[in-house]
Amino acid sequence: MGRIDKENYYLDIAQTVAERSTCLRRRYGAILVKSDEIIATGYNGAPRGRQNCVDLNYCTREALNIPSGERYELCRSVHAEANAIISAARSEAIGATLYMACVNPATGELIPHSTSCSMCRRLIINAGIQRVVIRDTKTDYSVVQVEDWIQEDDSLPQQ
Repeated sequence: MGRIDKENYYLDIAQTVAERSTCLRRRYGAILVKSDEIIATGYNGAPRGRQNCVDLNYCTREALNIPSGERYELCRSVHAEANAIISAARSEAIGATLYMACVNPATGELIPHSTSCSMCRRLIINAGIQRVVIRDTKTDYSVVQVEDWIQEDDSLPQQ
C-alpha cells in the first residue's frame, strides 16, 4: 500500500472541511498550512448568527441566474478562504500554503479548475500566503504561486 503524498493529504482535509459548507451552489473547504502544521480551516457559509442558504433553501444568485464568478456581493456566504484567513494570525499566515477543494452540492463531485474569486485573491495576497493548492480530481491538483496573482493584477482594466 502506497503512502499518500502531502499535497493530497492536505487536500483530503480541505475536502472534508467543505462538508461543513452551507452553500447551495458550491461547497468550498480551505485549510492554511505552515511548516507542516494546520493553522486554520474555513468553509463557505453565512456569517455567524445569520441564517444559512441551506436553512433558507434559497440562494439569491441562483434565483437570479447569476453566472459563476459574478455578483458576489449578492451572496450570503463568507468564502472558505476568507474564513480560514480570519481564523489565523497574520504572523502564522505569512509564507503559508492554502489548500482548497470545491464540491458540487447536487452531485458530491469535485469541481475541477476552481479558483479563488478576485476578492479572496486580495485577502490571500494581504495575508502573506505564498501559494494556493487547488484540488481538481482525487489525486490531481494545480498550484498557484500567489506572486503570480500579484503580477497578473486582475483589478486593472482590460486593455
